[in-house]
Amino acid sequence: MAKQFRFPDVGEGITEGEVVRWLVKEGETVKADQTLAEIETDKAIVEMPSPYSGTVLKLHFKEKDIVRVGDVLVTIGEKGEAVPKGAAAETAAGGAPAAAEPAPGVKGPISPAGPPGRALATPKVRKLAEEAGVDLASVAGTGPGGRITEEDIRRAQAKPAEKKLEIKVKSKFDFYGTLERIPLRGIRRSTARHMRESLDKAAHVTHFDEADAARLMALREKMKGEAEAKGAKLTYLPFIVKALIEALKLHPTLNASLDDDEGEIIVKKYYNIGIAVDVPEGLIVPVVKAADQKSVLDIAEEIGNLAKAARERTLDLADLKGGTFSVTNVGVIGGYAATPIINYPEVAILATMKIEDRARVEGGRVVVRTTLPLCLSFDHRVNDGAEAARFTRDLVRFLEDPEKLPLQGE
Repeated sequence: MAKQFRFPDVGEGITEGEVVRWLVKEGETVKADQTLAEIETDKAIVEMPSPYSGTVLKLHFKEKDIVRVGDVLVTIGEKGEAVPKGAAAETAAGGAPAAAEPAPGVKGPISPAGPPGRALATPKVRKLAEEAGVDLASVAGTGPGGRITEEDIRRAQAKPAEKKLEIKVKSKFDFYGTLERIPLRGIRRSTARHMRESLDKAAHVTHFDEADAARLMALREKMKGEAEAKGAKLTYLPFIVKALIEALKLHPTLNASLDDDEGEIIVKKYYNIGIAVDVPEGLIVPVVKAADQKSVLDIAEEIGNLAKAARERTLDLADLKGGTFSVTNVGVIGGYAATPIINYPEVAILATMKIEDRARVEGGRVVVRTTLPLCLSFDHRVNDGAEAARFTRDLVRFLEDPEKLPLQGE
């Protein structure tokens, strides 16, 4: 039998709201307690759960429509069942709504003979309900005009308690002012879960160092023309990837993962470098596979293609898997230092900051050097601080003498 779910009295003197969005469609199967819609009132965002399981036969309002307490929001029943005739026209503001089964634990339709949200009952009946522990709002009155009688109270008292329908009410403001609520969805939600997993499972420590970037800048400038001829944009990142790989070969436990169940450090004998890409929806980390076997120009071209695919949301799932170490280039935006979160189950991640002129003391005098700050976050369960420092020192050494890197691949 089709059942009509009406917009209930959620308290706070609320009599109407706007349908912000439906979370279900007509013809969709829903379960009891599944959220059907978000309805915005002048005080809160209300998540409206379904009191019934079944098929959504009809949504009686469109998004941005105004609904009033007692209006039929949705009809739920068996698949293929007909919607009760006239249900779509029933509203609390119009004529008296036809009788419908009230949602468990919420108030039924508002009677035009009484004020909204207040059950019709004599003082004697109200006292009887209070003594019996019966909520008048949950009782369907059988008396004249929907008035609740003593017999209605006795029947309600004898009836097994129904599950209370939990309606979530989210405030639109707090003590200090107005609030905006942004749903945590898609990439942002996935990133949040992944970051929480990393913090829960890895012992994060960050080590900071700095490389003189003068020769790196000169080499990039020298090779830019060759890259442009191939249709690739040559940034500093491909050189950093190459230097990273050489440093990882000397410090293999940073190119690894930890198997907690077996109590083993799993060292990867291949080098798949994840490149963090900033997109409007959040952060995506596509992976350059077998980066040690590729040239600097090949890596530059692949990074460009992966970043473009990430922004256009056309990445293949395989592009996001298999990473052994990750890099996040914060310097393209700015800043001097950061503490990146490890891309679990990897055991280390490097944040590269902005290359710019900085004052340094050399031989007792202040000089200006163009430097690249490096921030290495590592899992202290797998590597100690001394090993992280040695790794970073070797990375600095390779970056400061980039001509000696295997720029053409292996």
